[in-house]
Amino acid sequence: MSRCDDATAEALSLPRDAEGPVFAEPWEAQAFAMAVALHEAGCFGWGEWAEALGRRIASGGGSYYAQWLDALEALLAEKGIVAPEALEARRQAWARAAAATPHGRPITLAADPLASPPTAPASAGSRPPGPPSTGHLAG
Repeated sequence: MSRCDDATAEALSLPRDAEGPVFAEPWEAQAFAMAVALHEAGCFGWGEWAEALGRRIASGGGSYYAQWLDALEALLAEKGIVAPEALEARRQAWARAAAATPHGRPITLAADPLASPPTAPASAGSRPPGPPSTGHLAG
């Protein structure tokens, strides 16, 4: 790692160790990985990303990775990849799920009281809906 990398990390309060970024919480690593994956998928270039993140950091407030996530959401909305309404709906779903989750338990969207129950996938040998089997073959 160069001195420039060290100075940049220090200036941004980006936690690092000798091997690279260190994340305080799993969501920080997930936000980082999402940005990398979306770039690799061609959703945006690193120049666009740097501008979006720079705008968010300049506006102040929040931890580095909260700013990272805000910048990612804003960039995806600006590019029309995700609708701002969809982002807000997802934020509200997470807030409801968090409120409904007992302290100390992992928060999942399944805990959202307004979430649709998951549909069970059909197994390979399952029968289509219809009358129950009589358990014997017609002869």
